[in-house]
Amino acid sequence: MLSPEIQEAYIAILREELVPATGCTEPIAIAYAAARLRAVLGALPDRIRAEVSGNIIKNVKSVIVPNTGGLKGIRAAVAAGAVAGDPDRILQVISSVPADRHAGISAYAQDVPIEVACADTTRLLDIRLTGWAGEHSALIHIANSHSNIVREERDGQVLLEKPVSDSAEDSLTDKSVLKVADILEFANSVDLGLVSPLLDQQIGCNTAIAEEGLKGSWGANIGTVLLGDYPADIKTEAKAWAAAGSDARMSGCEMPVVILSGSGNQGITASVPVVRYAKHLNASQEQLYRALLVSDLVTVHQKSGIGRLSAYCGAVSAGVGAGAGIAYLLDGSYESIAHTIVNAVAIISGTICDGAKPSCAAKIAASVDAGILGYHMYKNHQEFKSGDGIVTKGVDNTIANIGVLAKEGMQQTDRTILAIMTERCD
Repeated sequence: MLSPEIQEAYIAILREELVPATGCTEPIAIAYAAARLRAVLGALPDRIRAEVSGNIIKNVKSVIVPNTGGLKGIRAAVAAGAVAGDPDRILQVISSVPADRHAGISAYAQDVPIEVACADTTRLLDIRLTGWAGEHSALIHIANSHSNIVREERDGQVLLEKPVSDSAEDSLTDKSVLKVADILEFANSVDLGLVSPLLDQQIGCNTAIAEEGLKGSWGANIGTVLLGDYPADIKTEAKAWAAAGSDARMSGCEMPVVILSGSGNQGITASVPVVRYAKHLNASQEQLYRALLVSDLVTVHQKSGIGRLSAYCGAVSAGVGAGAGIAYLLDGSYESIAHTIVNAVAIISGTICDGAKPSCAAKIAASVDAGILGYHMYKNHQEFKSGDGIVTKGVDNTIANIGVLAKEGMQQTDRTILAIMTERCD
């Protein structure tokens, strides 16, 4: 039986991770910093310098910023936040911008000097905005997580300062308590009244944007392609709905997403396939809630070793998490969930993150497919065993290997991807 302390820690993790955001979280983090910059400065800046880490550049350059009239990139995110952002809404900072303000955002992005530079930092998530209005200046610094402001200044006077390290997890709830066996016990035993509001929001928001992705023409329309050309079964449906949500989100859809581990794509991937399977199986609401807890926490467990941003595609972790949640619905045993995770990790690990863009939807579909295949391997008494590549004895140890692979082994991969994508970083 889980101790009350462990249970409280798991609930705290869910409350921290399952939060709503409008748009891709990296440009939204920039917009949040810009809105806060304007508030601290007390005026709309007439000049801004944005120093951002390479991974921020990677994840901002190709996505449409919501409520801007279709603008892309760092300057668009800065302009949206500075001109029309509400800093009190944090990662929904530009969720309520009316259409009649789009022209003002576009004009500001074009007419106001907005200098963009690659930050001299070892942090993967680092945003430093400096703005000037007349004789006054202000600085906002976000580090390690998307809404974690670590420093604010006005006219050189420090208004807020927090200790900050190079570890993305330092500003977050301790995730070292996560273990697959404990995740299952938590999912089976927790009073759902403590978590259902979080899960209801996740189900509602993420299902809605997936449905919009299938109804409209967004991005590469991966969901529509899957439903049109692949077998009409639950496996295709689960992949298609998740991909469609990502396509809509990457292409500027203004609908909110409940994120997971700092990512809307991960939030969609960990939840929507589980929701579709639950509907297909006529599962109860309670069963759906508990399956989502497995999926969400298995995803976070993997990401805690990888970090918020990495050359390792975050959709992979969420696809594996979705596979675990689906295994919970179909079987429910620890063995089925553990084998699903290990099998799926062995299948899909190594997928690179080359920025936020429409191809994320296709990677999501592939990751969900790996999660589902991982379960069907278990069902048919097939498994990848210790010594098969990065697979080792024990599911949590295999997950730890993924963290080492992503955080240490893929550092040069990340630098190479960034060099290919932009000339701003070496």
